[in-house]
Parts: sequence; C-alpha cells; structure tokens
Amino acid sequence: MIRNTAPLAFLAIFAACSASNSSNAQPSAQTASARPFEASEVAKFNEPWAMAFLPGGKQLLVTEKAGKLKLFTIGGSTVDVAGVPNVAYGGQGGFGDVVLHPQFAQNGLVYLSYAEPGEGNTRGAAVARAKLVIAPNDSARLEGLQVIWRQQPKVTGEGHYGHRIVFAPDGHMFIASGERQKFDPAQDMKANLGKVLRLNDDGSAPADNPFAKEGGVTAQIWSLGHRNPLGIAFDASGKLWDIEMGPKGGDELNLVRRGANYGYPIVSNGDHYDGKPIPDHDTRPEFAAPAVWWTPVISPSSLIFYSGDQFPAWKGSALAGGLSSKALVRITFDGESAREAERFDMGERIRAVAQGPDGAVWLLEDGEDGAGGRLLKLTPRR
Repeated sequence: MIRNTAPLAFLAIFAACSASNSSNAQPSAQTASARPFEASEVAKFNEPWAMAFLPGGKQLLVTEKAGKLKLFTIGGSTVDVAGVPNVAYGGQGGFGDVVLHPQFAQNGLVYLSYAEPGEGNTRGAAVARAKLVIAPNDSARLEGLQVIWRQQPKVTGEGHYGHRIVFAPDGHMFIASGERQKFDPAQDMKANLGKVLRLNDDGSAPADNPFAKEGGVTAQIWSLGHRNPLGIAFDASGKLWDIEMGPKGGDELNLVRRGANYGYPIVSNGDHYDGKPIPDHDTRPEFAAPAVWWTPVISPSSLIFYSGDQFPAWKGSALAGGLSSKALVRITFDGESAREAERFDMGERIRAVAQGPDGAVWLLEDGEDGAGGRLLKLTPRR
C-alpha cells in the first residue's frame, strides 16, 4: 500500500467552505408514464462507455469498453474508427471517455481515455489524443495518436480508473483519476491516483497549478482525496463539479476547488464494504464536504449541466447517470448548495449522459452482461 506522503499543510490547504447537504433524502423514481420525456432507441452498442457529438450534430463518436471507437451517423451507418490504442479490457477497465478539443472544428483533435497494461500484471488509465480523419464515404481513422497522460503508479486490480475528461472554458483539460481501489493513493501527493488533474491540452502541467512548484505528477494535481470520480463537468458560471462513487454508501457530488482535499479514505459518508466504519465528513472540517451525498447509493456514472431549450425546467440543472440505481438523476442548485430534485427510472444501468445540439438529452445504457447497450434520445412528452 502506498503511504501518504502529503504534508499536513497539504491536507488542510484550501479546504472547501461549501456545506454538505443536511439531508440525503431522495425523491422516488418516477415511472415511465410520469416522466416529462419520451425515450426512443436510436442505436445499440456493445458495452458503450462514452459519447461525443461532432459539429453539426449528425454524427457522434461512441467508445465501446472492449476497445472499439464507433463513428455513428444518426439515421445512417455505424463504422469502426481505425487507429485506436490497444486497451486492457477487464473488470472496470477498457475504453473510457471520448472528448473533442475545444477547437476541434479547426484541428480535428479528439481525446481518448482507456486502461492500459503495465509490468507485473499492473494497469493504469491513460489519455491519448489524435486527429480524427473522416473520408467522404464516412470511413474514419485516427492519425498521430500520442499518449499525453498516464496514471502513476500503475497498480494491480481492475477497478476505479475514473478517467473522465472535460475541457474548461479557458481551454485547460481536467481529468478525474480514480484511486484504483487502493485507498491511500488518494492522499499521496507523489501519485496522481484519487485526484482531479488540471493540464494543458498537450498533457503538460500549467505553471499556475496549486502544487506546480513540486514538479513531477504533483504538479498536475488540482484537488485530492477523491475515490472513483466518474463524472466531471463545468456549470454555466464556470464552476467545476465532480460526481463520484462512495464505498458502501456515500456517493458524492463535489464542488471541485483549487487545492482542496475531499478527504478519502480518511473521511466518507459511507463505510467500507467489510462493514468497518469510516468517519463522516463532519468529524473532520479541514476536509471539503460534498454538496450532496447519497445513501443508499445511486452509483453515478456521468455528469452534465443542461443548457438546452427542449426541457426549460431543467436549465441549469445537472443530470447524472445511475448504474445500480438504473436512473437518470436531476440535481438542482442554489449557489454552491445542491439537492436531488428528480429521479427517473430508466430500467437499465445508465453509463453516459449527453446534451445534443438541438437540446435533446441522450443516454447510453451500460450494456453490462449483454443487457441494454442502447443509445436513447429523450425528447419532451407530447
């Protein structure tokens, strides 16, 4: 087990002042007849994990966990994109996120996260970027694939990669990195596991990061003390939020602040799977507390902020996919506080949520064990 090498000052520095939700009471999941939307199946994939719309909204990229990148034309064909990296498929590992560069229309760059093998049966997440080239016949390939970031160190096991990617309004790239079910790395400043990382678009560490002067992977760190962050998104005002799986209870939505420590595994509003208790956040005020927490868990998989016109009541809300909860969860905000507003029973594990260019909401079912795997389009109920 990796020892905590973070000085005590690092643990307390920039502790977030956002108050945790005083209640984790959750609304009941709404049945299909009570939902404000209709869900239509558009396509089906094999264990899809993430999606990204291309400019124009007629095509999207979809990652499949076993190692394929699909280019799907709405109402048309689905083709394999050539030139993808080899992935370490197994457990929670495999192909992960796909995100377009903010200037994709000019440079064609896409960013991909995935699990890759290491020495001695170890694994770790990686992020690569490449240029997407689409031929007139809609065949597609990646050119100039380059790995620009890796989890360090690689460890044994097949869980908690995290590896969601989001670009900030100012062009910096943020990566949510899980602690790989190893607990202590989330507090180890010499590891980039259990952290949210802030990077330049080429993978280098910005000189104004909170720990940049420390060098190495420490220079990448924006925040620490995370467990398994599987959703990361900016709201309309430019604030960064992440949603992450807790242990046995205690899923979290966090306002991610520069240099803040979110406490895992020292504190959590859940307990260890073996029943051993973990002190709650309110016992250690030096650690940043979640804005919302869930017990029982929703098993969050993804996070977006809705800004479209098709669902006016949802504007400014966050939408999270739920795995064990098989739900779409809507979260509302009042400044820096938040609460779950609605939960919609979708009947299958929801792996990813996206907003389409026309304001429709798109979901990817997880497809675990051969079930589901559908791409769904949500439009207002007529």
